[in-house]
Amino acid sequence: MPQILTLVSHYLCPYVQRAAIVASEKDMAMSRTFIDLADKPAWFTAISPTGKVPLLKVTDENNRQHVLFESAPIAEYLDEIGPGPRLMPNHPLEKARTRAWVEFASAILSDIAGLYSAQDKDGFDLKRAAIMKRLAQIELEIRGDWFMERQFGLIEVAFAPIFRYFDVFEEVASINLTTDLPKVGLWRQKLGQRPSVIAAVSSDYDTQLRAFLLARKSYLSAVIEQGQHRLTPPQQPPAAS
Repeated sequence: MPQILTLVSHYLCPYVQRAAIVASEKDMAMSRTFIDLADKPAWFTAISPTGKVPLLKVTDENNRQHVLFESAPIAEYLDEIGPGPRLMPNHPLEKARTRAWVEFASAILSDIAGLYSAQDKDGFDLKRAAIMKRLAQIELEIRGDWFMERQFGLIEVAFAPIFRYFDVFEEVASINLTTDLPKVGLWRQKLGQRPSVIAAVSSDYDTQLRAFLLARKSYLSAVIEQGQHRLTPPQQPPAAS
């Protein structure tokens, strides 16, 4: 077990949330250092191969310093060294499937970035359709209370930050991306109630994300401004809380 774990973070980064969720699930002590990605400190650029977060600084039992980068290997590392049940399955096939669906979640996050950055309605609708198509694929894969008919795992860790985006999109612009997907909707609700998921971001996350979306000066920014937080009253409250 390492002596010290420090997660270098940005307050809105969905990939950082993955590491924070795993550490919380495993009941691991881990400090967090927040940086401004628009003004990266010199110490960060000196140790980060990609210039991205998350970055995990590890001090091992021999007081040697190590740096891990990329969210998937960081999450797996924390899962392996932490106490309690493993979040990664042991069976090679399930392990491979887990890694594949984590990559699929990353593709959805890329589509989400395209959604909130789109400059016109056509671009916005294109990314919205891409996200909903991916979610429809997920609907066909969910087999039980959790994705792989087992306990909460690394696939859930990867998708929780996605659904957190959806919560805010519904709140600020009545954009519902899980309509007519009952399995995804229930899964999303369960994840939104998970203590580790709730604790992965600060209490002002929704406010910070709304400010970020408005600052993009994108199509979604205009939707938020024009509708004064929403286009039309939602038919029902967001599934997750």
